[in-house]
Amino acid sequence: MLNLWGPATERNHCDRLPRRSFLQIGGLAVGGLSLADVLAAESALGTKSNKSVIMVYLSGGISHQDTFDLKTDAPAEIRGEFQPISTTLPGVEFCELVPQLASCADRLAIIRSVVGLRDEHSSFQTLTGHSMGQAQRDGIPHVGSVISQLLGPSDAITPPFIDLFPTMQHRPYNSPGSGTLGPAYRGVRTDGEDLDSMKLRFVSPEQLGRRRSLLDQLDALRRDLHRDEVRAVAGNFDKAFDVLTSSKLVDALDVEKEDPALRERYGKGSPKHLGDGAPMWNDQLLQARRLVEAGVRCVTVAYGFWDTHGQHFNHMKKHLPTFDTGISALVEDLHQRGLDQDVTLIVWGEFGRTPKINKDAGRDHWPRVSNALFAGGGLRVGQVIGATDKIGGEALDRPVHYHDVLATVYHALGIGADDRMIDTAGARLEILPPGVRPVRELIG
Repeated sequence: MLNLWGPATERNHCDRLPRRSFLQIGGLAVGGLSLADVLAAESALGTKSNKSVIMVYLSGGISHQDTFDLKTDAPAEIRGEFQPISTTLPGVEFCELVPQLASCADRLAIIRSVVGLRDEHSSFQTLTGHSMGQAQRDGIPHVGSVISQLLGPSDAITPPFIDLFPTMQHRPYNSPGSGTLGPAYRGVRTDGEDLDSMKLRFVSPEQLGRRRSLLDQLDALRRDLHRDEVRAVAGNFDKAFDVLTSSKLVDALDVEKEDPALRERYGKGSPKHLGDGAPMWNDQLLQARRLVEAGVRCVTVAYGFWDTHGQHFNHMKKHLPTFDTGISALVEDLHQRGLDQDVTLIVWGEFGRTPKINKDAGRDHWPRVSNALFAGGGLRVGQVIGATDKIGGEALDRPVHYHDVLATVYHALGIGADDRMIDTAGARLEILPPGVRPVRELIG
């Protein structure tokens, strides 16, 4: 809201503007919290680095045996229909349906031995480091919310955390909230009121400019008994006005501003949801790159639907090429724009798929082992970490707990294992369980 004067009964200051009305000026809401409050919270701990992360969540759990860990020597009921192809890493093979990722494998790190996940169809494990039940019970926040609090914004007019998740039919796939960190650290959503609140819908830029000019003339408020508080609030108003009058965030989401050839390279995909999961909308991958380039620290993308209990191979034939096009384009784009040292890309789902093909030509849930793809972030890429047994059922070599995967993301951003987040009650909380450490092969 923009309420400059308020009811006549409240005009109890010599300058006729009560503090209550002054505070309401900042009430341009983002997710139920005033934009000024959000900016105040984001600046509380300051800025530590210019690092950022793009996390792509593969809703439903993608098959590891049919992407980056083929088992061509296994029996027919295990190995599936797809053939391996060589990659730019000697001796490493990917599925024939991901040739563009194979051609940039030297810019990837594939962990083939992710363990510790449970049979749970939700985004909570990969986005909070805990099961859905525990995260909801204990108020464990989204990784983007943690990053928002610990690092703050890297740019004065862009929020630190943008959540590109759509609202999915299977509710546990949807993005977790900010938990005990409070609404100030919730991600800005781009599919509803959050983004609209960052646009001038009800007030023209000229009107807003006049109102800001009026605020600038209210110096008398600084003589108030609480002048330090008023000064701090006014500073946040300045930032709020900058956000509202800047087109930077909205422009970053507008992929039409990109070179048509680059959009073609990404492949557009479709905004239509698959199953009860996410769409394969490659425009969102391009948006993610544009957002981090604009200063956003964390962008989360829900991508595709991989819960293939039936007709698994037909589904993969139809959708893996789109996945291959979009993810490989994002990897290449980050390198070509010089962002590969500062932007970490991680692509993973909630578990893998069963080694044995079921009676419906599908693969069922398999939490015992899965894989994760890393790129950028200044990490040591061009390698495969870990190995599974001959049927892809267990981690045979170098098991990597999914907590360590998340610890690696934090490490790439400059957040240490011993750093603490602070909840709304002022308590200092661990980011991940004790003993968790980044994957040593990735950080050198």
